[in-house]
Amino acid sequence: MITSTINQKIQEAMKARDDVRVSTLRLLSSAFNYERIAKQHELTKEEELVVVKREAKKRLEAIEAYEKAKVQEKADREKEELAILGEFLPKQMSDEELEKIVEEVVRETGATSIADMGKVMGVAMGKVSGRADGGRVSELVKSKLS
Repeated sequence: MITSTINQKIQEAMKARDDVRVSTLRLLSSAFNYERIAKQHELTKEEELVVVKREAKKRLEAIEAYEKAKVQEKADREKEELAILGEFLPKQMSDEELEKIVEEVVRETGATSIADMGKVMGVAMGKVSGRADGGRVSELVKSKLS
């Protein structure tokens, strides 16, 4: 479980005087606490991953906004934070692996047109189980069904 190691990692980062790492891990710890309070129970591993993904998505959106506004210093800071959060996420699938799974699901479900996209997406997202972004899966499914 991620929450059990966060405090230890914060201590290590403080000893190393890594301010970006300390602040990122503290924000993640805080996000876990908010989620735990909202759910009224200890978080499962899957729920922890949802929180980490949500925090990573915030960083991606911030990077995009800062780069659009030409504030590279802040975009770089967000990229550092994203890299730290990435340590807690499962390894992402390669495009080849993802394509193989989508092709397999299309065959299994007998999908033939874009109208079957929802059915294919549901099965495919279950099979990739957090190792691929829904946007990537969606693009691939659309290309296979078009």
